[in-house]
Amino acid sequence: MIFGVLLVIIAIVVMFAIGYRANRAVQESRRVGNGDNELASFGYKQELLRDMGGFSNFAISFSIISILTGAVTLYGYGFNQGGPAVMGIGWPLVTIFVLMVAASMAELASAIPTSGAIYHWASILGGPGWGWYAAWFNMVGQVTIVAGIDFGCATFASTLLFGEPTKVQLLTVYAVILLSHAILNHVGIRVVAKLNDVSAIYHMVGVGALIAALVYFGPQRDVSYLFETGFSTATGSGMPYWFAFLLGLLQAQWTYTGYDASAHTSEETIDSRVRAPWGVYLSVAVSSIFGYLMLALVTLSIKDPNAVAAAGGNGFIAVIEQAMGGTFGRAVLWMVTIAMWFCGLSSVTSISRMIYAFSRDNGMPFSYLWSRVSRRFRTPAAAIWLSVVLAFCCALADNVYAVVTSISVIGLYGSYAIPLLLKLRAQWKGAWSQQDNGPWNLGSWSTVVNTIAVIWVAFITVLFVIAPSDVQLTEHFTLHYATGTTFATVLVLLTIWYVVSIRKQFVGPHLGSYAQVRERIRQSA
Repeated sequence: MIFGVLLVIIAIVVMFAIGYRANRAVQESRRVGNGDNELASFGYKQELLRDMGGFSNFAISFSIISILTGAVTLYGYGFNQGGPAVMGIGWPLVTIFVLMVAASMAELASAIPTSGAIYHWASILGGPGWGWYAAWFNMVGQVTIVAGIDFGCATFASTLLFGEPTKVQLLTVYAVILLSHAILNHVGIRVVAKLNDVSAIYHMVGVGALIAALVYFGPQRDVSYLFETGFSTATGSGMPYWFAFLLGLLQAQWTYTGYDASAHTSEETIDSRVRAPWGVYLSVAVSSIFGYLMLALVTLSIKDPNAVAAAGGNGFIAVIEQAMGGTFGRAVLWMVTIAMWFCGLSSVTSISRMIYAFSRDNGMPFSYLWSRVSRRFRTPAAAIWLSVVLAFCCALADNVYAVVTSISVIGLYGSYAIPLLLKLRAQWKGAWSQQDNGPWNLGSWSTVVNTIAVIWVAFITVLFVIAPSDVQLTEHFTLHYATGTTFATVLVLLTIWYVVSIRKQFVGPHLGSYAQVRERIRQSA
C-alpha cells in the first residue's frame, strides 16, 4: 500500500512540476501570435478557419482520451489481468510516463504549430522519409481508433435498443453514428468546437456524478484494496503475476491515446503556439485525475471480485450493478454510450486534419482529392468523408476489435516516438537548441523528459508485441491486440511501398531546408 500511495504522489508531483516549468517559460516569452503569419513562415496559406479557443483545443483531445470510453470498456480486461492493483498502481504508473510523452509532444506543437503535427515534426527533424512513415503510422492508428470508438458506441447503443442486435442492425447503427460525425465535422469547426466544449464538460460532470453516486451508496472495501496484488485470472496457465499486471496496463495506455488532436488543430486555434501545447498536455493531466478518482471509487465498490472477473468485458457494468442495481447500471451504460459518441466526433476531426495536411504535400494516393477544402465551411470536407468511409470498412472484418486495437496502439505510439527520437538526436548533435523551442517548453528538463518518453514508448511497444495474441473477455468476445504479426505486416507493407514507389518522388512538406525552418521559427516566435 505504501508503494501505491507513493506512486500516486509522484504522479501528482510530476504533473504539476512539468506544468509549472512550461508555464514559467510561456510567461517569459508571452505573446499572442498572428496565426496566419506564423503559418506563412512554414510555407503554407491559411485555408482552414482559425476560430478555436484554448478550451476548445483542450476539449478535443480530452474528448478523444475519454475516460468514460477507454477506462470503462477495458475495465474488465485490466481487472482480470492484474486485479485491483491495475487501477490503484497501474493507472498512476502509466500516467507518469504518458505525461512525459505528452510534454515532449507539446514542446514540438509549440515550435511547429501546423495541422501536419507529427508528420511535419518528423520531416523537419529527419527528412521526408521519416515524415512519411510518421504520417502513415499516425493515420493508420487514428483511422482504427475512430473505428474502435464508434463501433464500441454502436455496440452499446444497439444492445440498449435491440437487446441482442443482428449484424445488420449493428452495422446500421454504426453507419448512422459515423454519418452524424461526418456531417457535423463537414459543416464547420465552430459547431464541432462547441460540441467538444460540451463533451469536455459532459465528461467531467458525468464522472463527477458517477463518483458522487458511488460515494452515496458507500464503498464496500478499504482503500488498501486498491493496491492489492495477486488477484488475476490470467496467471492460471503459468503466466507470472508481474507479467499479467504489465499486460493490464493496456487499459490505461489505450485510454491515453489521441491527445495529439490538439496539435492537429493548430491551424484552427488562436494563439496556437501556447494553446495547442497546453491542449496536448492538460488533456492528459486532467484525464489522469478524473480517471483515477473514477477507477478508485469503482474498484472500492466491488462486492464480489470473482463475479466481476467472470463478467469479462462487462466488468465495469457488473461492478455498477453490484453497487447500485440493474436500473442504475443501464443508465450508466447510456451515459458511457453518449461519451463514446462525443469521443468519436473528436476523433474524426483529428484524423481528417492529418489526412488533409499529408495530402496537401502529395503524400497519399489521389492527394488532390483529399486536400480539398470546402469553400463554404472552410473544412477539409473530402478528408472527413474519407475518414469515416475507411472506419466503416474496418467493421466489415471479423472480430473488429482484433483489428482496431492491435493496429491503433502500435500505430499511434509508433508515430509519437518518431519525432521525439529525432529531436533527441538533434539535441545530442547540437542541431536543436533552446532557441528552436516555442514559448511552451521545458527548458533544461527537455532532454531528460524526451529520453524517458522514448524509452517508455519502446517498452510498451515491445510489451504489446510479445504479449499473448488472444485474450478471452467473454464467451463471444476475444481481444486480440498489438501482436508481432500485425506490427510486422504493417511495417513491411509500408516499407515495400516506400522503396518501390514513394522514395524517389515524395519530397515532403514545403518547409525548405532545416536551417531555413529554424530561422522561420525564430522570426515568428
